[in-house]
Amino acid sequence: MIEATNNPASAAAPQSHRNEKVGQVVSTKMQKTIVVEVEMRKAHPKYKRVMRTSKKFYAHDEHNTARAGDVVRIRETRPLSRLKRWQLEEIVRRSSLTQMEESKAELA
Repeated sequence: MIEATNNPASAAAPQSHRNEKVGQVVSTKMQKTIVVEVEMRKAHPKYKRVMRTSKKFYAHDEHNTARAGDVVRIRETRPLSRLKRWQLEEIVRRSSLTQMEESKAELA
């Protein structure tokens, strides 16, 4: 006989199996859209040298909170437009340039 257990940890939030990537914001020129460049390292198939490749992803930023230079985490989502298939999950680290601009704006 199988008993149902009331485990609060498993009932709280179901784990999502959507793809996540961490990258740097390159552009914020569009409304509610950011361009995130993700750097990947992989070995060359023949020569085994580790090579860096990068790819740009368009991500949805609902509140326009990300700025150029920020390190962000994006999560895969349903297609939102022709190029947008990612959504901003969180801002991991703010850019030092952004912090300097904000401090200058407060002084002025």
